[in-house]
Amino acid sequence: MSTPPPPALRALASGPQGPAALRPLLDTVLGALDSGRRARGGPLPAGGPDAVAARLRDAVGDVLPDHGDPEALRVLVHALAEGAADPADPLCAAHLHCPPLAVAVAADLAAGALNPSLDSWDQAPAASELEALVTRELAHEAGLADAVVTTGGTEANQLALLLARETHDGGVRLVCGANAHHSLPRAAWLLGLPDPVIVPAPSGTIDLAALHEALTDIAGPRGSLLVAATAGTTDAGLIDPLPEIAGLCAAHGARLHIDAAHGGGLLLSDRHRDKLTGLEAAHTVTLDLHKLGWQPAAAGLLAVRRPRDLDILHQHTDYLNADDDTEAGYPDLLGRSLRTTRRPDILKIAVTLKTLGRTGLGALVDQVCAHARELADLVLEHPGFELYDRPTISTVLFRPTDATDDTVATVRRRLLGEGRAVLGRARLDDRLWLKATLLNPDTTTDDLATLLKLVEGTTLG
Repeated sequence: MSTPPPPALRALASGPQGPAALRPLLDTVLGALDSGRRARGGPLPAGGPDAVAARLRDAVGDVLPDHGDPEALRVLVHALAEGAADPADPLCAAHLHCPPLAVAVAADLAAGALNPSLDSWDQAPAASELEALVTRELAHEAGLADAVVTTGGTEANQLALLLARETHDGGVRLVCGANAHHSLPRAAWLLGLPDPVIVPAPSGTIDLAALHEALTDIAGPRGSLLVAATAGTTDAGLIDPLPEIAGLCAAHGARLHIDAAHGGGLLLSDRHRDKLTGLEAAHTVTLDLHKLGWQPAAAGLLAVRRPRDLDILHQHTDYLNADDDTEAGYPDLLGRSLRTTRRPDILKIAVTLKTLGRTGLGALVDQVCAHARELADLVLEHPGFELYDRPTISTVLFRPTDATDDTVATVRRRLLGEGRAVLGRARLDDRLWLKATLLNPDTTTDDLATLLKLVEGTTLG
């Protein structure tokens, strides 16, 4: 017969004893996060994949021991923090991987403790209403009518193609730029749609003349073409000419989806939101607040112009949305996602919006965009570096002057292996560039200068 674990190790996170059980555990987690960060000593663990894997394996030991270890929480959180890429470190600037706000992480703790599941009202009474309120408000920010929560941009893009396919009886074909996120052509494949028409994007954004030609050449029944534009490309943060694309879609009777997973956060900034003019013309828009919204993953949404398009998601199963329950006024939640069990990711978003407000979040957007402009200025002033272009959002592409692509790739990997800096890579104009995506509002001028010094020193070394 199995021996039950001690009461302290099997305490529940909610209920009358939940807060008392969580408090000492939170102290343990916070202490382990700090000790792990100090052991790491930089933005990334040193030594590369083999060394990190070895340290992690040593910390884990037996994954499923016969008898539990009361030190497991401390040991594994320390190991994870020691082996983490810390997005809050100013020298960790490779990806659209934001440092989350403390208030959002705290809200996420509450969501985990209460553990609502948004597949039926009786599992998430307040959470279901909160989701309805917040998603509608965020959709209105984008000029649309309603939104559903997703795990991120990939799920939102897949859902956008699904809605287009079902709205037009399956006869839809994707038209997107060569700069589009990989999830869009992949979604076409997953949904059994014809091969996408890929429009050239020689300058990093869709070529309008080529788009017009493509829409003319493959003209079909109204609504049979779905054009996907991008507001914030993954490689350089560029924004397609949205008003002009919307005009072409209207002229050709094409449906328009805009992937604003990266750039959608600009809506929060009075200074930068005009870069998204044309967003309101879309039938669907992907948003993702675990990028330019400082949320813990996941925090994606798909906004829709016509709420009735979401009707195709409706499913009926008697144990979750019986007809008589619905008629009695209990909300039917199954039409709000392709998923069944869903955690209340909306809570952290709602807390963040309410805590910081439009001006507070807008200030964070303005700060990271300003940091990008400052880094670009430093690159331009430095004779040893070449700048790809002025930043559109908060991504800066640069490379050592006269370096080969092999040198650029080697510099990046050497910095990763030494744990000194985390830079991304992007290929534009047939050349490889180092990519700095600045999402930490607290980054300083000295941090930016240090980043360039590290690249310079590694290049010369």
